[in-house]
Amino acid sequence: MKLKMSLLMLVLACAGCQSSGRFNAAQIAAMQQAGFTQNAEGWGLGLSDKILFGVNEADLTPSSKVSISTMARNLAATGITHLRIDGHTDNYGKPDYNQQLSLKRADAVARQWADGAAIPRANIVTRGLGMREPVASNSTAQGRAQNRRVAIVITAP
Repeated sequence: MKLKMSLLMLVLACAGCQSSGRFNAAQIAAMQQAGFTQNAEGWGLGLSDKILFGVNEADLTPSSKVSISTMARNLAATGITHLRIDGHTDNYGKPDYNQQLSLKRADAVARQWADGAAIPRANIVTRGLGMREPVASNSTAQGRAQNRRVAIVITAP
């Protein structure tokens, strides 16, 4: 009986945790409300650099800071405190520069997310992928705009 009760307490204690390997209903609802969709890696959200950054810049716009902080705070309130942020660019410019710019953008979003969610910055992994993973053709202005993005990926550890 004591063993069953201990196991039940352990299960209940982890039921709301992101680290349980699954997301609870509140976490899923919060991710969906923020615009995340389920994908092969977990839950993802792509953010266009037009919303986040000035041209060829890695500094967040004031409105982007507010949006990111609000989203981070809402998700952290459900127990989501670990994520990955991937920065991407189009193919305009030198590969080394684009890789560095994509990482700077991912880091800028990560800092704002950590501040907004009041979580340690160490909980957020960032990657600068440069022009390596386009989602559209770089042969048109519209395609290049789609490729300049930051993606937020939340996985259940």
